[in-house]
Amino acid sequence: MILCTVQHAKKMYGGNEILKNISLEIHEQDRVGIVGRNGSGKSTLFKLLSGIEHVDSGSIFIKKEAEVGYLAQLAQEDDQKSVYEVISSTFKEIKEIERNIQEINLLISDPSQSHRLEKNLNKLYKLQESYEDLNGYSIESKINGVLAGLGISHLSNQPFSHISGGEQTKVGLACLLLKEPELLLLDEPTNHLDIDTMNWLENYLQKYKGAVLVVSHDRYFLDKVTTKTIEIEDGECTAYNCPYSLFVKEKENNLLLEFEKYQEQQKKVRKIKESIKQLREWGARSGNEKFFRRARNMEKALFRIQNMKRPQLERKKAAFEFTINKRSGQDVVVFEKVRKSIEDRLILDNIDLQVRYGEKIALVGKNGSGKSTLITIIQNKTYESGNINLGPSVSVGYLSQKGLEADPKLTVLDIFKERVQMEDGEARNHLAKFLFYGPSVYKKASELSGGERTRLRLAQLVYEGFNFLILDEPTNHLDIDSREALELALEEFEGTILAVTHDRYFMNKLFERTIWLESGKLESYSGNYNYAVEKKNR
Repeated sequence: MILCTVQHAKKMYGGNEILKNISLEIHEQDRVGIVGRNGSGKSTLFKLLSGIEHVDSGSIFIKKEAEVGYLAQLAQEDDQKSVYEVISSTFKEIKEIERNIQEINLLISDPSQSHRLEKNLNKLYKLQESYEDLNGYSIESKINGVLAGLGISHLSNQPFSHISGGEQTKVGLACLLLKEPELLLLDEPTNHLDIDTMNWLENYLQKYKGAVLVVSHDRYFLDKVTTKTIEIEDGECTAYNCPYSLFVKEKENNLLLEFEKYQEQQKKVRKIKESIKQLREWGARSGNEKFFRRARNMEKALFRIQNMKRPQLERKKAAFEFTINKRSGQDVVVFEKVRKSIEDRLILDNIDLQVRYGEKIALVGKNGSGKSTLITIIQNKTYESGNINLGPSVSVGYLSQKGLEADPKLTVLDIFKERVQMEDGEARNHLAKFLFYGPSVYKKASELSGGERTRLRLAQLVYEGFNFLILDEPTNHLDIDSREALELALEEFEGTILAVTHDRYFMNKLFERTIWLESGKLESYSGNYNYAVEKKNR
């Protein structure tokens, strides 16, 4: 049964047409991945479906009484509420019945109300019946299951206003999942989640009773959760009845077929144009009107067939291409019995690790396991005991989770030139390779999006010539096109890479060694993420 229909929807912001002509259908229990470049209108579509925004033209129909759940709709919570109270408020109706049951029980136990005992008992019976119908007795286990699955059980009693933005997002996601709306809209749900939590969410969504729409740049997550893909491109959308990886192949095949049709059409157009030219020449030489008449008829036919757009086989992508000024020795970095604690909590417990020249290593583990701590102490050498040795001629290029750390008042051009010495014109040419065109090079650091900050820091790293790249969540904030460009560049990089990442697609494609940090200990696996998981589970 159809749950939602969008017909010829259009939406403009500030004179820019974001969605030009969107038509789609969502059926009950659909699992749909919404993909497209940053700024293509994916989040705008979600705002329209949730009723936060309204279409400028066209229409959106949602099945009568169907509830739509969207993370951005969550209201600001009372500063005094605990995380558990925020999540419990999802079940307002059940909580109200609980309060009424408590009040009735007090009346029943009150001797002064004995004359109303039968009436109160009838009320209690009806309330208990309603409570059972709403599955009230399973609320606690549901809440605790979602809290544990999202890794936030330890936050239950903390004030909601005191936890971090990422943790608040997890609480919002918990509320949404517990509401179980018929149409669930998830915009980048894997942000702030570690791998264990992502695996839990994937399993939860696979069993979810309603329809799920997901905007995500996490290709592994899309393949696991979705069975359909809708691509938004140039303000329009195309639906594919397959998950992300198959969509990529199908789209490529469709583009090649369209390009062949386009080429055939262009041949036909050229022939008609040549014929029109020839007929006019014959008409001019002979003075015969029938040649001009035939030329006009052919021009009308030409007008009818000249509407096919040239398919764009390649979209502009960021041009990452890392260089090395000088290669390092064979041993890049060696840890010997390294120990590190933070606020009396043991983070690294007698760690031994050897990184060799040319290795590409993924460092994985739960949030808070110490991954960022490990890569930070390579550079600042702040640890309690043991030893860390950087090899001869090792030069370290570091990308933090924030992407770029710079004075918010500086422009993109200024920030780039701080690290890379070149003239303005040359610098602008290089920045264009990272999708900073024209006036965008004068944007202030404070105005940059997460993806732009990451691209700008990568632009610096490309030209600084480091031979050892330490990358902390390098694919965060990047759209799929930019992730693919980064993967290709890192694949061709001749130096050494140590990356902290939760992007499982990225890990499987690029890294031939995976090290797992858990409870202060490291386990090393000579293979990609899937190989490491298989070995670890054994």
